[in-house]
Amino acid sequence: MPWSRIFSGIVAITLAMGMIVAGGWYFTLGLCVIVYLGQLEYFQLVQAKGIAPAAKTTLVVSQLLLVTAALNSNLTDAAFPIAGTLICFYLLFQPKMATIADIAASILGLLYGGYLPSYWIRLRVGLDGGVSLPLNATASINSFSFNDSDSWLHPWTNLTVLSQGLTVTLLAFACIWAADIGAYSFGKFFGRTPLSNISPKKTVEGAIFGICGSGAVAMLGAWHLQWSSWQLTGFVFGTLIGVASLLGDLTESMMKRDAGVKDSGQLIPGHGGILDRTDSYVFTAPLVYYFITLLLPLLPPFSLTP
Repeated sequence: MPWSRIFSGIVAITLAMGMIVAGGWYFTLGLCVIVYLGQLEYFQLVQAKGIAPAAKTTLVVSQLLLVTAALNSNLTDAAFPIAGTLICFYLLFQPKMATIADIAASILGLLYGGYLPSYWIRLRVGLDGGVSLPLNATASINSFSFNDSDSWLHPWTNLTVLSQGLTVTLLAFACIWAADIGAYSFGKFFGRTPLSNISPKKTVEGAIFGICGSGAVAMLGAWHLQWSSWQLTGFVFGTLIGVASLLGDLTESMMKRDAGVKDSGQLIPGHGGILDRTDSYVFTAPLVYYFITLLLPLLPPFSLTP
């Protein structure tokens, strides 16, 4: 593995961890930057096919969608169709009549590059009560607090004292990393059966090992966080993330193959573009959010005593 790939991977993980731990506006604005850069790459892929989407309008309304998710996550679902309406309204009044492909590519850009990533803000920021205006950077670091009897290590050895938004986001990211690293490592050395023509280097063996790795990490996290029926909930949680991250990777590969490019961009040395590194996160966020907010509350509380 090239040193440039290793170094840029370490930098990316460090920045991601900083955003997650800081939370609040730090996480929101950091994700806004990532989404903006990712959508630029997406529209470059689309334009390579001769399609003329409403790129600038989609970029703007996507940013507004992300900020809405931070301020009030309940309004995000209402903001999404309004944003789509604004995109169509813009295309209606262009000098050249828009095509179905132009409209479809624009709406997909909003869904894929704006709405689905907004679920990460709903998780990390929304589950902790959201943020307020004006921007208060100091107040945004509300994930945990220390008192005189706490050591600096205590919150990280007992994750249950941390906020739900922080713990769930950390666990979800850890599962995605386990799935990606497991699939890459195991597939490289032991993979024999091609998974899909869309991505010839991926193997069935690597995909299965990656999903199992995600499940193992999720079960460990579910036990530590004292989820109800932690073996089952952890396994389901990890499997969902493992499968969704794989589908996200294949979806982005399909778009690149259709556009006739190897990488979505060259922003990250050794890795390609933003989409090449974040494709595994797109479809996982909604699954994680609804698993935490809809499924877990239906289960009885976890207890260590019979």
